[in-house]
Amino acid sequence: DESILRALLAQCERVPFWVDFARCDRGGAAFLRSGLAGGLILGSYSLTAGYLSPAGNKPLAFSGRLTEQAPRRLAETGRFVQQVSLPGGMRPRAEGWRITVRVRLMHASVRRMLLRSPRWDGAAWGVPINQADSAGTILLFSLVVLDGLDLLGLHMPPGDREDLLHLWRWVAAVIGVDDELRFATEAEARTFWELLTSTQGDPDDDSRALARALLESPVTAAKTPDDRRRAERMRDVGYALSRYFLGDRYADALDYPRSRAVHALPLLRGFNRRAGRMWKVLPGLPYGTPEEGARYWRFVVEQGLRGHPAAFAMPSVLSREPGTTPPE
Repeated sequence: DESILRALLAQCERVPFWVDFARCDRGGAAFLRSGLAGGLILGSYSLTAGYLSPAGNKPLAFSGRLTEQAPRRLAETGRFVQQVSLPGGMRPRAEGWRITVRVRLMHASVRRMLLRSPRWDGAAWGVPINQADSAGTILLFSLVVLDGLDLLGLHMPPGDREDLLHLWRWVAAVIGVDDELRFATEAEARTFWELLTSTQGDPDDDSRALARALLESPVTAAKTPDDRRRAERMRDVGYALSRYFLGDRYADALDYPRSRAVHALPLLRGFNRRAGRMWKVLPGLPYGTPEEGARYWRFVVEQGLRGHPAAFAMPSVLSREPGTTPPE
């Protein structure tokens, strides 16, 4: 219905009084400076942490878009984060804002299909893509990124941390998260994250299938024997990083392989911390510039999309039963 769509767009264009676009730009620049480190954190920590919840992962499991189209969906996620983080990206009608509205419509479409499906177990899983899960997803791209940088010894300064959270607070408003679940400070965000993680169930078969599809995606996308060998090394690094970020409890629950490389990561953290103290006399953060980060994300997205547009296509059907592996 055109009138409903117009009302939605009008709501998304309404900028609350607390939004400071200069802060949004600073927060985006702070993320872009993380470059490769930010990309590794999103892939090995943020997204895998999101799959741990057995109820929260069900919409993605039903849609099948990760287990069946992992490289493309990951490239679209990268495009989303890239455009949100670029200067002016979240101003109304800018590209990051447009993608955020598109994601909100995708969520609404999936929610409607699931609520109509006899396969959806509302008693066990609640409302699909509900407010708590949506707010938690926002934290995957903000608070969890900050925690990942801390674990790598690349601590983001307090002002930049708050600016990054401010950017994603505005993204949360556009994507439809209720007022009381939009976090104004890191302390508020951390309180909710601890509540969310302490009340979710243990990882299930869908958690394992989604994490495996994500971390195996470089191998899935490989086209030549040389590509495959490089991809297998990337996969092994991904598993080691994810185990380091999530901890052994969750890594074992996700059936991750054991890796001796994990033991080197605390050493890397210590080195980065010491180097960071030496680099404080230099402008910017110790791990790059916004321009370098923008180039990194442009390369990642272009490689992932392989010349195809990031369409963020609306799903039209549910893919499969949750907890099952799709056919090869």
